[in-house]
Amino acid sequence: MRRPSARRPPSPFRGAPRAPPLPPTDRSPQLNAAPADQIRLLDVQALDVRLQQLAHKRKSLPEHAEIESLSKDLAQLRALLVAAQTEESDCAREQAKAEQDVDQVRKRAARDQQRLDSGAVTSPKDLSNLQREIASLAKRQGDLEDIVLEVMERREAAQERVKELTERVASVQAKVDDATARRDRALEEIDTEVASVTREREAVAAAVPADLLKFYDKLREQYGGIGAAKLHQRTCQGCRQELAITELNDIRAAAPDAVVRCENCRRILVRTAESGL
Repeated sequence: MRRPSARRPPSPFRGAPRAPPLPPTDRSPQLNAAPADQIRLLDVQALDVRLQQLAHKRKSLPEHAEIESLSKDLAQLRALLVAAQTEESDCAREQAKAEQDVDQVRKRAARDQQRLDSGAVTSPKDLSNLQREIASLAKRQGDLEDIVLEVMERREAAQERVKELTERVASVQAKVDDATARRDRALEEIDTEVASVTREREAVAAAVPADLLKFYDKLREQYGGIGAAKLHQRTCQGCRQELAITELNDIRAAAPDAVVRCENCRRILVRTAESGL
């Protein structure tokens, strides 16, 4: 009698969903363009590179950093100048108040001295009180005059500080104005060249087939501003990588009007007499 065979446990992989297929290589429908049009695309690329360089130059002018640094210094100096002017103004008010107090004490002492000298006060007690008050007013006047002198010294120091800072503000402002003028001249020169290159780019691009130009512009946006590169001595000038022999063979076999791409960087590869095929 045959013994029933033991049933194998179900495989954990049986019936499991298959892994999704790997994404396809970045390929687009085959384009065809005359070799002359493809070479003309390199001219468009060169002009686009120049426009990129001009845009970078526009943003990285040394005058930008110079103006920013000078403007920070100028803002700090102006803040210090306002503080010094405020101090000088406060000292002026304090001096005026102290001088007014001195004048009041002086006038009161003069009136008391006049009473004392007139002989109108005959009572010994009143005379003694009047003399003490005159002595007290003399001391008070001396103290107030010392205060006036101290405030005057602080005011003079503040005035000197205001004068110094005013000159420094004017000096830095002149540097800002000079740097701004240099920056504006440089920007004007860059903008003039940008306008010229843009016109030239429009003229050259107008001679490139619309579908090829559209594809190039798409790649240029995807790959850092470079959409087409020359194949020079078996090396892609877009990624600077030498092509593998299989890739070279594929390019050799491609029709002259076929638009081929670098397998490494996916940019359009333009074949010339110097491609080394």
